[in-house]
Amino acid sequence: MKRYTMEFIGTMFLVLAVGLTGDPLAIGFVLMGMIYMGGHISGAHYNPAITLSIWMRGKLESKYIAGYMISQVLGAVVAGVFCYLFQGKTFAPAPAANAGFLQVYLAEIFFTFALASVILTVATTKKLEGNYIYGLAIGLTVTASAFCVGGISGGAFNPAVGVGPILVHSIISGGTFANLALYLIGPFAGGALAAIVFKFLNPEEA
Repeated sequence: MKRYTMEFIGTMFLVLAVGLTGDPLAIGFVLMGMIYMGGHISGAHYNPAITLSIWMRGKLESKYIAGYMISQVLGAVVAGVFCYLFQGKTFAPAPAANAGFLQVYLAEIFFTFALASVILTVATTKKLEGNYIYGLAIGLTVTASAFCVGGISGGAFNPAVGVGPILVHSIISGGTFANLALYLIGPFAGGALAAIVFKFLNPEEA
């Protein structure tokens, strides 16, 4: 239960940073802090696509997958509600109006791949075991990724960041579910691809 509670808390604060600021630096710093807070408890995934990637890597037992993902989505939903209470309005990630279908999907796939690849390297490899850079590396990757393609895809790189706010936005403000597939397919595909490439590049870590 501690694992799931930590995943709920970490994801909630991550999504709060997204909804309240939209600032890549703030988002990266909050994520960094939550990673150092929860890394020793749950592994600090805070992202269903990362949970998938770490499971494919063989560093998470199958029995935990559903609990992790449910906790992450619930944390994102609660964050969406708090954003409404704080600001008087809901929010939901969305791609740029002038961005093409291929552009937005590739942005989410590629940069989730980058995030998951960094996490698999700094947080699960034997060579870097016990390091203290993992939170910094992960937080800065999210910040850099948001600066790179946030203006194209909305810069979620995380199904929970899409699902929770979109659900709250729909219920409270009558928002659409039109972008939901983007924030499910893109990040999950990027996370899965990262695990496959990591295994290929690091056979000694199997």
